Amino acid sequence: MQSEARQLSLEEIKAIADRVAKTPYNESEEGPIAFPDYNGASIWKGGFGDLPHKVGLPRKERPAMDTIADSALDFVGNTPMIRLSRMHKALDMPEGVEVLGKAEYYSAGGSVKDRIGLRMIEDAERSGQLKPGDVLIEPTSGNTGVGLCMAGAIKGYKVIITMPMKMSGEKLNMMKAFGADIYRTPTEAGWRDTDSHIALALRLQKAIPNSHILDQYKNPNNPLAHYDNTAEEILQQCGGSLDYCVLSAGTGGTLTGIARKLKEKVPHVKIVGVDPQGSILAVPDSLNDEDRLKSYQVEGIGYDFIPTVLDRDMVDHWVKSKDAESFKMARTLIKREGMMIGGSCGSAMVGVAKAIEQLGITKGRIVVLFPDHTRNYMSKFLDDDWMASKGFPLETF
Repeated sequence: MQSEARQLSLEEIKAIADRVAKTPYNESEEGPIAFPDYNGASIWKGGFGDLPHKVGLPRKERPAMDTIADSALDFVGNTPMIRLSRMHKALDMPEGVEVLGKAEYYSAGGSVKDRIGLRMIEDAERSGQLKPGDVLIEPTSGNTGVGLCMAGAIKGYKVIITMPMKMSGEKLNMMKAFGADIYRTPTEAGWRDTDSHIALALRLQKAIPNSHILDQYKNPNNPLAHYDNTAEEILQQCGGSLDYCVLSAGTGGTLTGIARKLKEKVPHVKIVGVDPQGSILAVPDSLNDEDRLKSYQVEGIGYDFIPTVLDRDMVDHWVKSKDAESFKMARTLIKREGMMIGGSCGSAMVGVAKAIEQLGITKGRIVVLFPDHTRNYMSKFLDDDWMASKGFPLETF
């Protein structure tokens, strides 16, 4: 960030971004790329209260039906909990098990990431880091980008997104419609590679005056959004009564924030983390051996590094999911429950089924969080031709 520089026009900002994105990295000209020191949640072992950020912000309720909202941002979060009775029957679950799905696609931008996009921006505004006319740059798999772009469009910030090529065109087009500029990077690039989406974001931030990377991988407001809000919604909707919570892990902020609050309020609750095959987030590390660091098709979950916002000590049991079973489960959720969910939601439901089997669960209430919307994947796992081209089954449960 170059906070003392003059505000550039949108045309000047785009010209700089285009030049940097088209130019292969040259260390002698640009200097070294200062990659963040992502190290899991070791800096948080003392708890959220040790963070230099405001904790315990009041939870925002959705506007009542007889009122007029100020903006779409008033409809971020406050998503419904739905009993998955049809999936219970389709998967022949034990009679004593009840499964509830928290449907984040009902949030204004269509995913759980709306919550952190808004929270990170508002915290930066409160602290004085963000000022009118500033530029937001974020490396993302897409959903955080959509949330940031939506909030940026409403609040008047220019947004630049860097995103791996494997992420869907639907996400790209949605963000472009919000007015953002999108730059794609090779899917196979590791996070510390000089051609990764993280490296490109850092190069852009260095070149563009008055620009900021809020950094979902390290920003405490990522888990805090879920500690203060998402988890409280779950507790209210369940009347404080739940036995298991199944959460897929992307940055890990959703998992960390929800798990910490639930464990404080319902000490007996068990947290099940879901990590796609190819990712290295699961514990013990031997779970990650099969296809370690190989590419996979499910979007928005799993990483090749341990984000700072992920506290893996919060997880009682890890489950690994595979692409084929995740997409089959997602298509089953759509067909059986009429839920317009994304592919990572299928992974989360795979986590439910495997946890029941692996932990021998015969009774209790399981809450599973469904992170995003079918809208983002109409040309991918919803498309029979795409599924067939990848060798994925078309049948459902």
